[in-house]
Amino acid sequence: MARPAGWVKEKAPATRVPAMLTLGPLAFATPWSLGAALLLPALWWLVRLTPPAPRPVRFPALRLLRDLTAQEQTPARTPPWLLALRLALALLVILALAGPLWHPGAALPGGGPLVLVIDDGWSAAPSWPERLRTLSRLLTRAEREKRPLVLATTAPVPPAPAVTSPMAAAEARRQLQGLEPKPWPGDRRATLAALQALNLPGAHHGIWFSDGLAEDGDKAFIDWFRHSGGGLELVQPARPPLLLRPPAGESAALTVPVERADGGGERTAVLRLLAGDGRLLARESARFAPGFVTAQAVFALPAELRNQAVRASLEGEAGAGATLLLDERWRRRPVGLVTGRGESAAQPLLSDLHYLEQALAPFAEVRRGSLADLLAGAPAVLILADAAAPDGPDGAALANWVEQGGLLLRFAGPRLAQAPDALLPVRLRPGGRVLGGALTWEKPAALAPFDAAGPFAGLTVPPEVTVNRQVLAEPGPETAARTWARLSDGTPLITGVGRGRGSIVLVHTSAGPEWSNLALSGLYIDLLRRLVALSAGVAGEGREGTLPPLESLDGLGRLGEPMAGARAIPAAGFKDAIAGPGRPPGFYGIPEARRALNLGAGIGRLKPLEPPPGTTSSGYGDGGGESDLQPALLLAALLLLLADMLAGLRLRGLAGAALALLLTTGPAPAAEPGAAAGPEVNAEAAARTWLACVGSGDAALDADCRAGLAGLAQVLTRRTSVEVGGVAAVSPERDELSVYPLLYWPVAAGATALTTAARERTGEYLRQGGMIVFDGPDAAALRALTDGLALPALTPVPADHVLTRAFYLLGDFPGRAGNGEVWVEAGRESRLDGVSPVVVGSNDWAGAWAIDEQGRPLHAMPGGERQREMAYRFGVNLAIYALTGNYKADQVHVPAILERLGR
Repeated sequence: MARPAGWVKEKAPATRVPAMLTLGPLAFATPWSLGAALLLPALWWLVRLTPPAPRPVRFPALRLLRDLTAQEQTPARTPPWLLALRLALALLVILALAGPLWHPGAALPGGGPLVLVIDDGWSAAPSWPERLRTLSRLLTRAEREKRPLVLATTAPVPPAPAVTSPMAAAEARRQLQGLEPKPWPGDRRATLAALQALNLPGAHHGIWFSDGLAEDGDKAFIDWFRHSGGGLELVQPARPPLLLRPPAGESAALTVPVERADGGGERTAVLRLLAGDGRLLARESARFAPGFVTAQAVFALPAELRNQAVRASLEGEAGAGATLLLDERWRRRPVGLVTGRGESAAQPLLSDLHYLEQALAPFAEVRRGSLADLLAGAPAVLILADAAAPDGPDGAALANWVEQGGLLLRFAGPRLAQAPDALLPVRLRPGGRVLGGALTWEKPAALAPFDAAGPFAGLTVPPEVTVNRQVLAEPGPETAARTWARLSDGTPLITGVGRGRGSIVLVHTSAGPEWSNLALSGLYIDLLRRLVALSAGVAGEGREGTLPPLESLDGLGRLGEPMAGARAIPAAGFKDAIAGPGRPPGFYGIPEARRALNLGAGIGRLKPLEPPPGTTSSGYGDGGGESDLQPALLLAALLLLLADMLAGLRLRGLAGAALALLLTTGPAPAAEPGAAAGPEVNAEAAARTWLACVGSGDAALDADCRAGLAGLAQVLTRRTSVEVGGVAAVSPERDELSVYPLLYWPVAAGATALTTAARERTGEYLRQGGMIVFDGPDAAALRALTDGLALPALTPVPADHVLTRAFYLLGDFPGRAGNGEVWVEAGRESRLDGVSPVVVGSNDWAGAWAIDEQGRPLHAMPGGERQREMAYRFGVNLAIYALTGNYKADQVHVPAILERLGR
């Protein structure tokens, strides 16, 4: 049988050597180390002598030879208490090396190989850290007993489940170092087949590290261990994992179902709704009633916020099952109904807009208003119901909106039939063939089946839906190509055409029941849903081609690059796709129209795993009562060593000097989060280069600012000759700002004007040559914050500005929030060194630079790590620009820059 890459076959050890020494509840894993205790008498003889303390000698300048008579030095006796301390130190080290165990576990059952079965599918992620710790303790026991091990993981990894031949515990530990949960379910049947093919000798004992969920093939899996004679031990989490299911249907609120395996007592799960840049949009609870296995978290958000959501995740629980990815299918697109003459609020059933609003309400954000007001709100779809397209500025704005990607949906009626305009997908037949602007039949016409390659593919046409009147399209080759739906006699009912990045669609009958009963059928809602989905860039279910993997979720719920082996999914069958090894959960398609494949859509009903009769069961984190005393003994030995060092220094009269040295060379205390830098930090900043973050009053924003400047300082130290002393949190109202060459000022939403003292200090800082970077998306807050400051006229960064080449050659300046416009002083020669006193942007550079205490990025980047790298490069340019001025504007640098550009 083929073996997966990474597994190494190793011959099993031939013998077992149980070398443990047991003394009641205490045992020693390596008792031979206790032989070192025989050396304690020799150690006592060596440490019982100590040199005497130094004797002070006077040395007057005029009596050089007096009191210089050499005296014989004799060793002094070590104090008995110090001798006992050193012997105790040596004894603790010897006992620690002997591997002491308190209440050691019993020997592992069975005489053959020890089989470790590890559930490493999606459901293992929540308990994965505890699982690894339990595995580590078990490997220590197996290594102590010289037991061979067989490792078997249940999550399939092509071409076969990962099952190894018997190997030593040390090799098994190396194999498990890179093991992580997979973002798809396990297959215990395939794992059992691979184990049976090994033909293991003897009575092999099995330990099953379960995920707490039952599968159909569990009985055969358990019976195989029973028949081997070694038995089976079950280790499972305290409670099975939760699973997020995709939202079903559309509603005014986004409703996320949560499922658990056991219908136990009351339980609450907290869900977080996140935007693409990692921002928290909402936080809601899903409460399980006693005995129920399902709950729902309801996110009632405005359409603008809901449409920014890209994922929902369980708080405090990792994994692909605890993550739900959201695409355009769960977004409520804003749809504008253009109001005009003839709309009666007193008689809504006579209004076409009433029927449109009722049909759109379940899945779209419906807005009514004038054309100008609706365009200002940036809708996805605009609907003109029997209304002529406006002319003049409104008509030009409407045409431009369509060119930029909007969908204009129009319905026919008496007005449109009498006065066709240019914003139509086809030419309408003029007057003679259209009576009063509309064709009338003695017998209503039914709808023809929809084209399998069109946007309405898959929709069923009810036979009772008929059309009494319509406006006719002028026949022609372009009319046939632009027809999306027809009547049974072949005349176009719905036509559409692309215009720039948008579309214009015409329904050749009325939006209400005046000309057709279409508005009274369920087909009306389905047609509108498909059209609104097209406006959001979502391909129809009948689309041809494939959707390649764009981003994949790993087993711990992290979204990143597509997994190795991920395959494209046919677009026509995407709704039926199930996540697995070849199709991991994640986003598929293209960035402009991506589809989310969620794990929960293909997982069956969750069932708890009940411990089989005759098996022992335990939980993760249970150590079986065994405690390793080695860490405690080594800690005690370290404390005794420190005490011995201090005692030795005291006997030599050096204890005071050593204590003073320790107190004066310790690290400087860090500033409290959000606190202003004190005088000590300012004095340090005057001697070294420090970066400063101005407090905004928003705790989360200020924490990001400090973490971002810490990340930038790390990059500056690694890549340039700039030595950053640290990051300070400052307040312009209280602190001296002149010692900081660069202030990063995050602008919080709702910021207010500065106090008089803060405004005066900030203005003085700018006049003395300092530079401030204002970063925030709220223009109104920035205006309020800088009110009263004498800021220069600003302009977007020119292509030849020094900021584009201070260290790196840059064409743009992205951050975590995007790549918006960056503004600098318009007159670059108005100050010393030509440095702009302010740099204004809204790209959230600090969020892109931010790192945690281990140096890892705090936030995901919408454009990936390449975008983070470009943000770091802009930060380096910004710091070099603030520190060195405009020296790169000198013509002496032009040849080198041109050579770098390849010109």
